[in-house]
Amino acid sequence: MIGLDKREFHSHAHKMLRECLRNKKIEYSEATPVTKGRLGKPSLTEHPDVHYNISHADGIAACMVSDLECGIDCENVRDFRPNVMKRAFSAKEREMVEKAPESERNLLFFRLWTLKEAYVKALGTGISYPLADAEFIFDGDNIETDIDNCYFRQYILKNGRYVVSICEIKRKFPR
Repeated sequence: MIGLDKREFHSHAHKMLRECLRNKKIEYSEATPVTKGRLGKPSLTEHPDVHYNISHADGIAACMVSDLECGIDCENVRDFRPNVMKRAFSAKEREMVEKAPESERNLLFFRLWTLKEAYVKALGTGISYPLADAEFIFDGDNIETDIDNCYFRQYILKNGRYVVSICEIKRKFPR
């Protein structure tokens, strides 16, 4: 998938979504009726109990379908911008990144960033949510957070080149 432009990654993510929905016996195309939530999160008009989310970044596309509200974020690991960390990370998260060996900081930043993005995408709020309030800590491979009613999982791919994080909300939220 290297060499695709942003539009092509978006198209690829929708092809993945089409395949995932086919497993649920749902035909998905550009003509499929989609309803936008209060802040723009899409849902299938004719299948309100089937939730989905897509993400794409340079070199990667990801998709998930769930019976629960969900969010997914994928990123290619690159040099992070410290100003983003100051704005979006809690003091504890900033300290964790700053104290990490320099060779691990970019990956650690994107592990935290993708968890935050997956969470706010599951909520349907996008980055209007105060990201520093969604705090994550790692204990080995375990993700620790005080966010209730959510499942978080994370996948580190291609020897740390990409990170994919997902969030599923255990309870229903009004649209």
